[in-house]
Amino acid sequence: MLDKNSHIPIYIQIEEVLKQRIYLEEYKIGENIPSERELSVQFDVSRMTVRQSITNLVNSGLLYREKGRGTYVANPKLEQPLMGLTSFTEDMRARGMEPTSKVLRFEKIVPPLDIAGDLMLERGEEVFFVTRIRSADSKPMAIERTYIPVKVYPELDDKKIMGSLYALIEAKFHQKIGNAIQQMEAAIVAKEDSKYLQINNTAPVLIIKRTSYLADGVPFELVRSTYRADRYKFISEIKR
Repeated sequence: MLDKNSHIPIYIQIEEVLKQRIYLEEYKIGENIPSERELSVQFDVSRMTVRQSITNLVNSGLLYREKGRGTYVANPKLEQPLMGLTSFTEDMRARGMEPTSKVLRFEKIVPPLDIAGDLMLERGEEVFFVTRIRSADSKPMAIERTYIPVKVYPELDDKKIMGSLYALIEAKFHQKIGNAIQQMEAAIVAKEDSKYLQINNTAPVLIIKRTSYLADGVPFELVRSTYRADRYKFISEIKR
């Protein structure tokens, strides 16, 4: 299996063998792989060499470790391009997955000053505050907290918000969506969110804040989304 005379380091050769076993489903998603000791015997190398290979695969997202239990094959991460303005529903359907939403909270509130500023609201103007769990194929992917100006969509209710807000705006309200400004950062999941996302309360997450505008420049939405870092990765194309 390994060529110990090759210029390619042994740990990289082991990585490639393990990748192939994952792709061929010899090691299936959610199942644990052999221990470091077993692999070191199998490859006739030190445990330290095997550990380096496994660590690299963990860092790349193909494997994950559970303390005291072993190393497991991870679910492949969904790639989300950082270009084009699409909804969660559109993204999941484009991947052949079935998106669903569960509304945890829907109410009118006066937003904090920073939210009001981003949405160009006067002091005291209300928004619909919506908290939703967004799932794909029944698995939670993200939790969204959305602020929508009441003056822009006064007829909005908790039934209309069940699906894609973007589809609602374009198909039902006949308005054209223009652009969005988006910020992203890494964080540790909040305790409240960990149970909804079904992850450990020390797990990493991706926090995205997006302010979306209609074609005439009117902001219609500010959403703060918490994505599972083990299920999502964001990619971008950069040109010179």
